[in-house]
Amino acid sequence: MSRVSIYDTTLRDGSQGEGVNFSLQDKLLLTRRLDDLGVDYVEGGYPLSNPKDFEYFQAVRDLPLRHAKVCAFGMTRRKNSPPETDTCLKALLDAQTPVVTIVGKTWDFHVTNVLGTSLDENLKMIADSVGFCRSQGREVFYDAEHFFDGYRSNPAYALQTLQAAADAGASVVILCDTNGGTMPERVAEVVAAARGAVACGIGIHCHNDCELAVANSLAAVRGGATQVQGTMNGLGERCGNADLVSVIANLGLKYGYEVLKPESLGRLTEASRYVYELANMNFRPGQPFVGQSAFAHKGGMHTHAVAKDPTTYEHIRPEQVGNERRILVSELSGQSTILTKTTKYQVSHDKALMAKILTAVQDLENAGYEFEAAEASFDILVKKAAGLYRPWFERVAYRANIEAGADGTATTEASVKVRVGGSVEHTVSEGDGPVNALDGALRKALVPFFPQLEEMKLVDYKVRVVNARAGTAARVRVVIESRDTADVWGTVGVSENIVEASWLALVDSIEYKLFKDEEATKGGTA
Repeated sequence: MSRVSIYDTTLRDGSQGEGVNFSLQDKLLLTRRLDDLGVDYVEGGYPLSNPKDFEYFQAVRDLPLRHAKVCAFGMTRRKNSPPETDTCLKALLDAQTPVVTIVGKTWDFHVTNVLGTSLDENLKMIADSVGFCRSQGREVFYDAEHFFDGYRSNPAYALQTLQAAADAGASVVILCDTNGGTMPERVAEVVAAARGAVACGIGIHCHNDCELAVANSLAAVRGGATQVQGTMNGLGERCGNADLVSVIANLGLKYGYEVLKPESLGRLTEASRYVYELANMNFRPGQPFVGQSAFAHKGGMHTHAVAKDPTTYEHIRPEQVGNERRILVSELSGQSTILTKTTKYQVSHDKALMAKILTAVQDLENAGYEFEAAEASFDILVKKAAGLYRPWFERVAYRANIEAGADGTATTEASVKVRVGGSVEHTVSEGDGPVNALDGALRKALVPFFPQLEEMKLVDYKVRVVNARAGTAARVRVVIESRDTADVWGTVGVSENIVEASWLALVDSIEYKLFKDEEATKGGTA
């Protein structure tokens, strides 16, 4: 079966969803994760839209990507002006990505009423923009915005816009269901018409306003599209975009298309949950394929049948997408994911140790922990279970004090007392908040013993309430991302006290750094 290329626009279209905001570090982390998964194209954003996207395209050049091509997104040239002087096109080229994606108008209504120009000038804008970027050595994708609405209004003109892009050198023209209102049978019909009009590749980009983005994407591929655009978990404005998780699983497992890397389908659940954690969003339990409830069984008839043969109530094996079967009366959560993560420790042969690790993970998950975006904390958990853990320091006490002045400004001071070997260190530091102050005081105490901590810094901090029904007494989960000159890692802490939860995540982060450096010195891996 032929290959379908996957084009991820989580960093642009996904970030336009309500409540979604990726930091620069988040965007770089997700780019690496998508590359590792085998995604073919990662759309980083619009270089002119904001300083963060501009900085992303500079920083992403230093990422050691092995598979994915990064794409810069922008618009056609302005009306009645040459492409050589267009600031948008210049920004696309300055991003220095191997691929640029240019969006243009396809619907005649938009051309005349939104752009305020003629249909002929719009065709020239498309051709000039694609041709100019192509002449500068870039591969060019053309996003035909509102293509299905445009085709309904004026099919001949909609196809002309595709031909203008293809004739100018676009390698793929993408049919966009921008309003998300097209039905699957109509998508298949229009894709067939587009295939007959151009010789280049056809892509599909669907929004989910009718809950049909995945179905429409599959219909397009069955009709001849060879590229699917979408976002992880369907993030995006209004009702979201096509959920690439479901698209990929259906294409690979149901239709037999080649997608991602051969082994990547089994990591879809992990990747999906990583994106949720990165976006500081709750998982969708009922999400197809990767949700916690996707293979959960409750009720005597179901559980009895599944015990005999899981195919009675499961359309695929959950392990095929990295998920797990859950029998709700006995709660077997976390097993397949944790077993996958422990393979690098080569402990799967030790059944007693594996049982100990799984029990510890289950207990911690019940307490509110999640390890999908906190693998450094999981590494430390495994070390403890395997008897390989030794604390680098011991907490004696800590205190954080916040004082608010009459002018409304708040001053935070933290003191930390720790024991390192036979020495007790007592340090004080001010910070922008209690976590920042504790971090400063702890580093001040430890750097004389472990100078490599100077190169480590906290790059992100997320808080989520675990059991909201408990009100102000609810537990909170804190996830911290840290980095040094070589790596980025995440840690997690859970407590009813947000400062204590932060402390737990902070200590894990520092200990992981020390273990990692020690093992690297010995020639091992963290």
